[in-house]
Amino acid sequence: MPSIRVLIADDQMLVRQGFTVLLNAEPDIEVVGQAVDGRDAVAKVAELAPDVVLMDIRMPVLDGIEATRQLTGPADTAVKVLVLTTFDLDEYVYEALRAGAAGFLLKDASAAELAHAVRVVAAGDALLAPNVTKRLIAEFARLPGAPRRPLRERVAELTERETEVLALIAQGLSNAEIAEQLVVAEQTVKTHVSRILTKLGLRDRTQAAVFAYETGVVRPTGG
Repeated sequence: MPSIRVLIADDQMLVRQGFTVLLNAEPDIEVVGQAVDGRDAVAKVAELAPDVVLMDIRMPVLDGIEATRQLTGPADTAVKVLVLTTFDLDEYVYEALRAGAAGFLLKDASAAELAHAVRVVAAGDALLAPNVTKRLIAEFARLPGAPRRPLRERVAELTERETEVLALIAQGLSNAEIAEQLVVAEQTVKTHVSRILTKLGLRDRTQAAVFAYETGVVRPTGG
């Protein structure tokens, strides 16, 4: 089986080296390069064609948000971006998710969690770890103002069941967990998710979760 090719973008050498050692120990993952800032990451992706980029947010020259936007903007892009954040959720993480990131990972993650996250996003899924999602919700709880009208109009296109599934996605539930809660087949949930993404014009489950909080489909409690 071909290895998952990973690029690590972080301005801290110890983080890059530590993650490189951990990931290279996995039989199906290979770190093909390291980048010291966002601009370097964009250049290295063009040169090395990795499957996944572990992207820090706060970096010099070009931050992780803009680098993510540049990497995931093209419609035919293949690279997946996994945002790196500290234990206290970086205030800019949800901006990175809007920019096209496939998920986010804590910098103090274990070797097993790190490898799992890489495999999840490489497979085309979104990483919505419940412990990190809770902090993301807290960020939305601090955002002022009502949802923008165009977003609310897009929500109106969803059926009642699709809106229900969207809310559960935003809570970090997997397809299997949603199926169990709604007492339906997992394939049925997959169909709902696919329709939700199509109707809302979203890339993946992560952006769907962000959308749910932006539009008020789910009300953040801040805790």
